[in-house]
Amino acid sequence: MSKKLPKRNENYSEWYQELVIQSDLAEHSAVGGCMVIKPYGYAIWERMQQILDQKFKETGHQNAYFPLFIPKSFLSKEAQHVEGFAKECAVVTHHRLKNDPNGKGVIVDPDAKLEEELIVRPTSETIIWNTFKKWIQSYRDLPLLINQWANVVRWEMRTRLFLRTTEFLWQEGHTAHATADEAIAEAKLILEIYADFVENTLSIPVIKGTKTQNERFAGALETYCIEAMMQDGKALQAGTSHFLGQNFAKAFDVQFLNKQNQLEYVWATSWGVSTRLMGALIMSHSDDNGLILPPQLAPIQIILIPIYKTDQEHQEVMAKLEILYLQLKNHGFRVKIDDDDSKRPGWKFAEWELKGIPLRFALGPKDLNNHQIEVFRRDTQEKAIIPIENLVANYVSMLLNDIQKNLFVLAQKRLQERTIFVNHYEEFKEAIEKDCFVMAHWDGTTETELLIKEETKATIRCIPFNNPKEIGYCVRTNKPSQQRVLFAKAY
Repeated sequence: MSKKLPKRNENYSEWYQELVIQSDLAEHSAVGGCMVIKPYGYAIWERMQQILDQKFKETGHQNAYFPLFIPKSFLSKEAQHVEGFAKECAVVTHHRLKNDPNGKGVIVDPDAKLEEELIVRPTSETIIWNTFKKWIQSYRDLPLLINQWANVVRWEMRTRLFLRTTEFLWQEGHTAHATADEAIAEAKLILEIYADFVENTLSIPVIKGTKTQNERFAGALETYCIEAMMQDGKALQAGTSHFLGQNFAKAFDVQFLNKQNQLEYVWATSWGVSTRLMGALIMSHSDDNGLILPPQLAPIQIILIPIYKTDQEHQEVMAKLEILYLQLKNHGFRVKIDDDDSKRPGWKFAEWELKGIPLRFALGPKDLNNHQIEVFRRDTQEKAIIPIENLVANYVSMLLNDIQKNLFVLAQKRLQERTIFVNHYEEFKEAIEKDCFVMAHWDGTTETELLIKEETKATIRCIPFNNPKEIGYCVRTNKPSQQRVLFAKAY
């Protein structure tokens, strides 16, 4: 059995790292800053992929795939973009190795230097817009709605499994439109898809808004985002959608003939979510006993565990569990029987609790004789003995739906209780030290934003959409302000 997890309230960071490893989601790899996503962790990511991919396709997007390598000159074409990513780029300079003449393995062949270095993609705007130039000639080619599932590399010095790694998995959407209004509508549509997915599939409430100019994606005119609160009160950016204007179209000369037969530059968006959502999932719901997975996302929703002492008892219990398994599976539930005879029932209980399975049904000889079964729900830790004939699809659906809703309600309660409105800087600093979300006035300048970050480590997470206009004074400079913005420490 895995060693006991650290307590969240004693060392949240260590608790998170240990939980990721002990629950078999991921582990550190031999490549510094990179991780191995293990089968159970990847199964959760696959569920995320499947659900999001369906939502994208329902709104007219198509999947494609673009090269991992980007010519260095491409990044130079959009000034803000290259400035934003230059310090994070991995660069390929040679295309061949050779045996070391001194017998020390292999070395880079100096004669294999590339004429132009290649960048391992940190994001794909440049290579995709170079391609879009060939795909777009007329208004009839628009809108062009493309998504790709891929890996990217952003060189990180300080890494944490799922939250920040040198290589990570994501989806990145890239679209081209005939007008600015259409592109802005697209960026906002995607943000709504992200918010719906995170709230209704991951059971995590989010705050929707725009980023400040300082926090925008490199090369964007506007960045829309969803921000989520983790159990420790820190923020996690759960998804972003960018209105790119015509910056990339002009950089790569992507024009189209409009209905008046005039050439115009297209308008662009890009958007993405990544395996950071795995980190959000873990830190939003899990407890000191392990993961807690929302039923809609869990690769296994129900685990069936037989309890027996003799071979005869084993046969009788398993015969009933196999009938239950088929009934549940035929109703579309993701269900598994753990009949591993090398593990005692208590060990199995702890293992599946650690892995966050929403429902556990345990059946032993006494239960069989009494026509009953033990039901355990992971979110509340509640056990109940129910008549086995009650274990029908409607009852199981009701339980799973209740778990899904309960996780959201608990997270929403935390968000509401730890969001504080302040008017004075001392109050602000005190609230930030307590790891709260802080709604405060800001004078709108990057200088003040950076000063507050330097003094408190808090950043402006977003300017919330639903923020009412409110005349006030900046919490740091006392200059006039039109509305409050959301500050927090963040991952």
